[in-house]
Amino acid sequence: MDLCAVEGATLEPNMPQLVPTGLAIELPSGFEAQVRPRSGLAFKHAITIPNGPGTIDPGYRGEIRVILLNLGREPYRINAGDRIAQMIIARYEAIEWIETDLADSSRGAGGFGSSGR
Repeated sequence: MDLCAVEGATLEPNMPQLVPTGLAIELPSGFEAQVRPRSGLAFKHAITIPNGPGTIDPGYRGEIRVILLNLGREPYRINAGDRIAQMIIARYEAIEWIETDLADSSRGAGGFGSSGR
């Protein structure tokens, strides 16, 4: 679903800014909301979400505000009603960590390009 700005804001280059949506939700246990950038804003105006996807957990009850970052060279104006982000609701599995020794694998601790090109 689209998230819209509830008030105007000017995004200065390289200055993250919280943009309010006027929306608050109550998620059931086992669900999260993920806030993601809009592709059109990213492509046409270099506007992104620096922590994207942002996570809203089921215990949060405050207003959803989106951290927007202008990676462009010029200020960008957000108007009230503009679509600024997308949000999906996703199920997740809660786990309980158990400390143990890890089993061997063919990859081992290799990372950052170790599995091929």
